[in-house]
Amino acid sequence: MMQVERIWEFLQRLSPLTRSCLLTELERLELCGVEMPGSADIQAKLRAEFRRDGSSQSRAGDPARYFFAPLEPVLVNSAPEHENSGRIPRSSLTPIWEWISRDLLPTMARDYVDEISKLSVGDKQKELRKAAATFQTKVVKYLENALGSPESVKQTRAKLAIYTASPSAYNDLLKMMCVLRSRDALAKFNEALPAKIDKFDDAAIAKVTVLLKALAKDNADALAFGLALIAKRLKTSWQLIYLATKAAPSKKAADIAATPYAITISMVLDQMEDARSALRVALRKNRVLVARDILVAIYDTEHALNVRVNEFDESQWGVRLRNLMDAIATLVDEEVSRFPDEVGHVLGSRSLRGGHSLARRLSTMAWKGRDAFNSGVASCMKMIS
Repeated sequence: MMQVERIWEFLQRLSPLTRSCLLTELERLELCGVEMPGSADIQAKLRAEFRRDGSSQSRAGDPARYFFAPLEPVLVNSAPEHENSGRIPRSSLTPIWEWISRDLLPTMARDYVDEISKLSVGDKQKELRKAAATFQTKVVKYLENALGSPESVKQTRAKLAIYTASPSAYNDLLKMMCVLRSRDALAKFNEALPAKIDKFDDAAIAKVTVLLKALAKDNADALAFGLALIAKRLKTSWQLIYLATKAAPSKKAADIAATPYAITISMVLDQMEDARSALRVALRKNRVLVARDILVAIYDTEHALNVRVNEFDESQWGVRLRNLMDAIATLVDEEVSRFPDEVGHVLGSRSLRGGHSLARRLSTMAWKGRDAFNSGVASCMKMIS
């Protein structure tokens, strides 16, 4: 406690901006699974200073909130350090906004903030959205010109590093530009999708494929964001790969990689990366039952990829999956090893691993017999148990 108080005393000497950025960074690192003794107390103090509701997620002020509004459907409350196609971590918004308003376009940003403040008094929503859209367009056009050389890119990375240590910040900036350029088309696409897709069968796939083609016609670089919006509505998120497997002439990895929707495989692997982070946090906080459910979902997704994509192991996707599963196995082994053999652990139980193996064999045979086989290994596990 004395150390925390000493750290807090030091932090009080820093500027409010620095303390606010520190809070964002501490939350990002926590989501990444980095253990920081005493961080919880520091975060609580910083939230009390900057967030009246004490929330653990950054809540931008009105100017930033309106500016980033088109990004809301593709934001995730995690801090992935992988590519994470089609999604933007919410933790990147604060450093990007600070960079825009303090370094990139300080005068324009100040004028925009003043305009939003005046319009907010009268709650003029239409005018607020119009003002935000105007500033969004200015920022995107300026960035398109400003990022035209390797030197300017290097400078931008360096400037962003002042506000965040996240290695994904620059790529998140590029994603932001893409979403803002395609904001109207993505909004139209999002509204056209059903609220939920409980059954991703041929009929549902045909409908969303029509919507995807319309989106990609004039906004090809926004396709990944459209796919991410579909994934959010699926009952089983890994089923997003059906868009690629259905479009391919065969189930071979090489043929699937040549389809317009091959990126769905990488996006599902991104989801597994997120699950690994969630598993690590659950284990650190001793939430064993939560960890078990996450692990079952991971096994289910691993199984689905191997079964529905032939020669998956030999592909680059397969290499990534093996590395990912090795890392997950290490997490599980470390957790199980904390308990004596005679005590046992739910994550190391024979029923969990054995049931999954049996379900894998059964569904593999079924899949080879008919491409329309859609049941997941998690469902089989429940039936077997």
